[in-house]
Amino acid sequence: MALLASVLAAVSLASPRTAAAGEADVPYVPTPQVVVDEMLHMAGVGKDDYVVDLGSGDGRIVITAAKMYGARGFGVEIDGNLVHAARREAQRQGVSGQAEFVERNLFITDFSRATVLTLYLYPRVIMQLRPRFLAELSPGTRVVSHDFDMGGWQPDDHRKISVPNKPYGPPSSEIYLWIVPGNAAGTWRWQLDVDGTPVAYELVLEQDFQMLSGRPVVAGKAARIEGARMRGEEIRFMLAAEIGGREVRHEFAGRVAGDTIVGRVRTGSVDAEWKATRSQRGTIGEH
Repeated sequence: MALLASVLAAVSLASPRTAAAGEADVPYVPTPQVVVDEMLHMAGVGKDDYVVDLGSGDGRIVITAAKMYGARGFGVEIDGNLVHAARREAQRQGVSGQAEFVERNLFITDFSRATVLTLYLYPRVIMQLRPRFLAELSPGTRVVSHDFDMGGWQPDDHRKISVPNKPYGPPSSEIYLWIVPGNAAGTWRWQLDVDGTPVAYELVLEQDFQMLSGRPVVAGKAARIEGARMRGEEIRFMLAAEIGGREVRHEFAGRVAGDTIVGRVRTGSVDAEWKATRSQRGTIGEH
């Protein structure tokens, strides 16, 4: 996988080594194989995954995913010579039926089928694509980037590995992993029995990518929420509320499906079913 070989849609890209804004072309810089292996390992790639590589260069990421893990997928690359080379290599390694390569502008590429999306792109381009990742990729899709992050969208995992023979810069690489979150923003309501008494809950959630903050009200009183976050469609948070003159701590875990959350809640030694309904939907973004 490499940085794109020419300007796409009038946007200048840059290699980690040389290019600057305004250049028409940048050199092809392949991702070291040790980085490829770690990217796929971090993403937990398996035989049921569909891997899409944006700026696929010689195709090594998709080919490795197919050969080592049995995955399927495609790479998109603007340089036709690299596309042809990737197809030849996939054929040579016996994975041409699993690994496809297309010559195309990545800005007009449909990558919504991906369960794993891999990147080695200039930060400006990543930031232009970021809204599409949230809008078009299914919750739970893993996005892995070599050397460049996504600004305010904090990674779910981040590792620095040694790359002794890296052809540019220091002999190491940063690898970032994000898991596309479902949308949990908005106003949620539910009811629980606490010590035999039905108690009404309301929770207004704001969502900064996978991180959540909220304003809970329990039995008509303000409560406290901690550790709220999404991991794909899964939601977890702790809620502390005064009920019947004492503080009751709740540990909620569930799955967001449309405007419903279904899961479990633990209060002390009691573990019960939990179902919440959203009355007003919010949006994911930087608040």
